[in-house]
Amino acid sequence: MNYLAHIALSGGHPEHQVGGLLGDFVRGPLTGRFSTRIEASIQSHRQLDAYVDQQPELGVFLQRFTSPMRRYAGIVADVFYDHLLAADWRSYYQQSLEDFCQNFYRHLAVYNQQLPPRALQFSQHAPQIGWLQSYAQRENLPLILQRIGQRFRRPVALQDALSIVEQHNAAISNEFHQLYPRLQVFMRHSLHEIELH
Repeated sequence: MNYLAHIALSGGHPEHQVGGLLGDFVRGPLTGRFSTRIEASIQSHRQLDAYVDQQPELGVFLQRFTSPMRRYAGIVADVFYDHLLAADWRSYYQQSLEDFCQNFYRHLAVYNQQLPPRALQFSQHAPQIGWLQSYAQRENLPLILQRIGQRFRRPVALQDALSIVEQHNAAISNEFHQLYPRLQVFMRHSLHEIELH
């Protein structure tokens, strides 16, 4: 799961949503730098990543790729799953995608002084370019993947992986929509258990 899914799966509380994003930016032990709710959600984000890695839908997704692109197929899955969520947002949430994203950007900005540098960069740029909303448009995916691929020490043309995704588009969409409701249940239980302790 990528940024949008992690934020959405974190539930309705703004601090949980902030933690859902920060799970991709905060490493190491959680030592009280953030509020209890944010740190619980960061911990839950980590648990979700481990859970998703074990799911059969992701395994099938990865098997469609051959070397050398298979090494990066998990990243492609993260991005494409965010696209599928954004494109079919109303199947899961009553609030519009646009309103959800705008509200989240405002909540995140409250914590700008506490954010790690890359998260701060996201907080400052995402509202200007509609970062999270942009996943809804299929035509944005090549550029999104290209930019991710350029961050590697040896740049990778991740956008080339979309040809495989297109070949299996219907199956991947079905698999995602089988997977996502399980992730919603998992996250509700995960956050509840973490906050009980």
